[in-house]
Amino acid sequence: MLESLRRFSALGRPAQALFLRALGMLPLVSLSLRLRGFERTRRTLKRNLPRSVAREDCESVNKQAALTAHMVHAADRHGVVHPSCLAKSLTLWWLLGRQGITSRLRIGIRKENGKLRAHAWVEREGTALDEPEELHRHYAAFDRELARLPEEER
Repeated sequence: MLESLRRFSALGRPAQALFLRALGMLPLVSLSLRLRGFERTRRTLKRNLPRSVAREDCESVNKQAALTAHMVHAADRHGVVHPSCLAKSLTLWWLLGRQGITSRLRIGIRKENGKLRAHAWVEREGTALDEPEELHRHYAAFDRELARLPEEER
């Protein structure tokens, strides 16, 4: 535990804030999914997001998106609750949206040993953010977009 505190202290303030926000959001999103279902949870999260994204340097936005994904992954590893991939993905999607970073929540399925399996992940510019082992490549993603936030300026 002392080592975990040292690593947390070594993070910059923005990373610490993202980690703490993810640590708090993961159990809340997980509970909301159980009690209220996907659509009501998604709508609630969407209400707290900006309506459009700010145009910024693409490289810095991609770095911020990667940092956010890393902090959600760390919060999952070090948190008390270990939520589903859907709860983690919704949390990441929401945190990115709060920062004005466009992303897409993706859900896919595959058949394994005669059973359907589902998986959720978040993409930015066609790249999965929260998939260090590219697990999503084993799933056929639904074509319909389930959640894109915030709306891109056109």
